[in-house]
Amino acid sequence: MHDLAPLTALGSSAPQRATIGPVTITENPDRALVSVAARLGQDAPCIKALTAVLGTAAPDVAQFVRGPVLGAFWTAPQCWMVDGPYDPDHPQSDLDTRLRAEFGDMASVTDQSGAWVRFDLQGDGLDALFERLCNLDMARVTDGSARRTVIDHLGCFVLRHGGGIIVYGPRSAAQSLHHALVTAARSAF
Repeated sequence: MHDLAPLTALGSSAPQRATIGPVTITENPDRALVSVAARLGQDAPCIKALTAVLGTAAPDVAQFVRGPVLGAFWTAPQCWMVDGPYDPDHPQSDLDTRLRAEFGDMASVTDQSGAWVRFDLQGDGLDALFERLCNLDMARVTDGSARRTVIDHLGCFVLRHGGGIIVYGPRSAAQSLHHALVTAARSAF
């Protein structure tokens, strides 16, 4: 029998963390990510169900919201990504299964956890760091905003939340994205 050990997207048994100047970049493998897309004619019931699941209003265009446990951001008309706690040791935390039960036939629900890597950035000077990374003017991107942009030739979601920034990028390019974030931080600080 194989004795497999789980690894983070950066290939380690523990999340990577880098502090450069006033900024800390942390790999965050502890969040599940699930896409929810309303099916034809199910827009209103889907938004109502998403609001109930989140415990707060569903995010509108280019918004990110955080409820008591789950967060969500808008990705396209009547499409969202929902993130929540991920703990492989507790099957009841299976966000995909939970959301499928909540939405039934009104939405297509797909687990995205294995396709995306999440980096949490905290500290002063994040705007200066992002000036070097992408075409977003982070000084104008307010708390609760979600934007899609390109970072180092990779399609990424950038969410501004609680004084920090969350970056979701393709897991297959986690090393490249991490390198871009660290290099931009070293350039800025």
